[in-house]
Amino acid sequence: MNPDRSSLRTRFLAFWQDDAVQAVIHDAIALSSRFALAGIFWLSGRTKVDESFKVTEGATSLFAEEYKLPLLDPSLAAHAAAYAEHLFPVLLLLGLLTRFSALSLLGMTAVIQLFVYPQAWPTHLSWAALAAYLLAHGAGRLSLDALMPRSEAPAR
Repeated sequence: MNPDRSSLRTRFLAFWQDDAVQAVIHDAIALSSRFALAGIFWLSGRTKVDESFKVTEGATSLFAEEYKLPLLDPSLAAHAAAYAEHLFPVLLLLGLLTRFSALSLLGMTAVIQLFVYPQAWPTHLSWAALAAYLLAHGAGRLSLDALMPRSEAPAR
């Protein structure tokens, strides 16, 4: 290998593996994941409510006739979905309770995949990947979560 190429490769790897660079990359991925996932669910939630955020008859009918979730009353399911699809996206945008919000939306995604639209797995897989990243890595430094004090794990 050419000595100049080897040196360039070594410098690039050192730059790429620098903790500060990795933190910036994580912050960018986390922020874009938060906004993307929030947008998906917020827009879905908006289709279930009217201008005053009241759950519509159409949403309830949709849960009764098309979605048909097992063990859930259609009205309850419509209300729960509408509220969740508004609350969790707002929390994600703020970067507040990010892991909890991501886990909740990952659960909703699983329900949609398993019981409502099983043929839409490519779409649901992309939603799940966004949520899983946030669940595993958190919201990043550009979030309210980053401002929260962290408790130390007890010593063994």
